[in-house]
Amino acid sequence: MKLKIIIVSLLLTAAAFSQEVLDRIVAVVDNEIILQSELEFQMNLFAAQRRMDPNTPGLRDQILNNMIDEKLIYAQAQLDSIEVTEEEVEQRIDYQIETFKQQYGSIQRMEEIYGMSIEKIKRELHDDVKKNLMVQKLQQKKFGTIEATRREVEEFFETYKDSIGMIPEKLKIYHIFRNPKASERIKKKARELAQALLDSLKAGADFAELAKKYSDDPGSASQGGDLGFVKRGIFYPEFEAVAFSLKKGELSGVVESPVGYHIIQMLERRGESVHTRHILIKIKPDEDADLETIEFLSALRDSIIQGKGTFQEYAKKYSEDKETAPFGGELGTFYINQLDKNLLDIVSKLKEGEISFPRRLNYSPTTYGYHIVYLKSRVPQHPANLDEDYKEIKQLADEYKKQKEYERWIKEIKKKIFWEIRI
Repeated sequence: MKLKIIIVSLLLTAAAFSQEVLDRIVAVVDNEIILQSELEFQMNLFAAQRRMDPNTPGLRDQILNNMIDEKLIYAQAQLDSIEVTEEEVEQRIDYQIETFKQQYGSIQRMEEIYGMSIEKIKRELHDDVKKNLMVQKLQQKKFGTIEATRREVEEFFETYKDSIGMIPEKLKIYHIFRNPKASERIKKKARELAQALLDSLKAGADFAELAKKYSDDPGSASQGGDLGFVKRGIFYPEFEAVAFSLKKGELSGVVESPVGYHIIQMLERRGESVHTRHILIKIKPDEDADLETIEFLSALRDSIIQGKGTFQEYAKKYSEDKETAPFGGELGTFYINQLDKNLLDIVSKLKEGEISFPRRLNYSPTTYGYHIVYLKSRVPQHPANLDEDYKEIKQLADEYKKQKEYERWIKEIKKKIFWEIRI
């Protein structure tokens, strides 16, 4: 089931981007075909993601069978009248394009690699994305609610406990996070720079050149500030309120958002989507702001140690991590091998119940803050057992049950829908 989900989730298919070569049909499923180029593309992609040889014995058959299964499920989805909206398709395409953009560095680089415009890439992706969404919806409908019973979990554990082996060390971790606050002097300096750039634009300066030279948005600066077509709801509300009010070619004033000051220009609007470009001047904290943040977190740590309040109480009140603050700063329970280097360096030095000193946390190439980390519990590495590891064992039992149900389901579909391998 896991392999199936991985294959289904690959939105970029060989049908869209394979080179034009003499092809042959390797399988037929209902009204769909699988080409040799598609199979080889998926084999190479699968192998590259796992750093393995694409010529590994058995891999070709494994990938082909998964591709056949996917098309069988799509055929069944059509029979079951599974529906996917255009909005869902567009959202998934936008997500995939953003992934490609991060992978290749820019939209322009993407267009160069695939030899087509971004709009054509989206059109090429459309049908395959829609099919994949239909497949995923049907799978979710069939298997999304399947869970192993307590008895099934126990039977699974008795059968496979030797295969499960050792459970890695587990840690339950909380944190309180704060962003350094820039002084009014720094804010004023950033706004003055934005205003000076706006004045230059009004005097005839080239927008793209100023964006490349001054914009603090690494994702768009190299493209002259171009943000491409984006639907309402993606940008900050402060940005959108101004962007959607502009006419084609019109410049905004200096617009403040949580990330800094923007100058926005409308390039084109299509309904609830806008094509804009911008120059972003970030409000960068100074050394005084860093020091104040470190001192504030150190004071919180001292107060907790002195018993003036619990870590969870202070996290709810003072943490600026909006996702974890309502839950007392709980980051979650992790196996030690799941932690990134930053967090591992901190918790490896903590005993159960201890709180770290403030540490810098970089959460993007240009954005950072500071946090204190609380190690609530530490469970050493141990052989799997139902009492301590029921949740993890149940997850494995759930997947095992889904896999068995999936295999039975595919066998039934293969009896109803035509399919044939032609290799």
